[in-house]
Amino acid sequence: MTTRMIAAAGLTILATLTGPGARSLAQDAAKPVSLFNGKDLAGWVTPADKDLFTVEDGQIVGRTKGDLKINQFLATEKPYRNFILKAKVKFKNGNSGIQIRSKRTAEGIVSGPQADIAADYWGLLYEERGRGKLQEDGIEKAKGVVKADDWNEFVITFKGKHITVDLNGTRVIDRDDEKFDDEGIIALQVHVGPAMEVRFKDIEITELP
Repeated sequence: MTTRMIAAAGLTILATLTGPGARSLAQDAAKPVSLFNGKDLAGWVTPADKDLFTVEDGQIVGRTKGDLKINQFLATEKPYRNFILKAKVKFKNGNSGIQIRSKRTAEGIVSGPQADIAADYWGLLYEERGRGKLQEDGIEKAKGVVKADDWNEFVITFKGKHITVDLNGTRVIDRDDEKFDDEGIIALQVHVGPAMEVRFKDIEITELP
């Protein structure tokens, strides 16, 4: 191959990597994927008590009778590393949360970071079965944006050791933490205590490089 041919080939490769086609490939790699099909819990690992999480009207419903011994979770089968997670939540009562980059044991116990969902704890970053409250200043920010008895949208971005949580368009959590695991499951929580109910819909994840 001549020097001119080698140079031409190099330019072709460079154009492929940096031109419009490269942008399309990057966009395809970052395409949102739904985690809930609106019909059943395919792709999720359910707790032993199958009645704790059901599908009603195209929504995942977490509901307890007030007799839980430990917190229970509906968890993704797949772990995730860097991502943007979006979900809409309607909270009725009790206590709940969205676990991110967490671990699940064979017995269904989940540990790891959680974006809290509860009357006095919207905007809290909590570490389930770990360090407890990690960032609390978002609670005050959340009070002005939470919609009672209505749908609230979470946008949770996790990249490297940095997490941000936006609630209804307001940044309530922004934290760097070297103790965060590099990957883990997504999980939805029902909590011990009085009978409770929480609903989730429009759950989608965009995996990032």
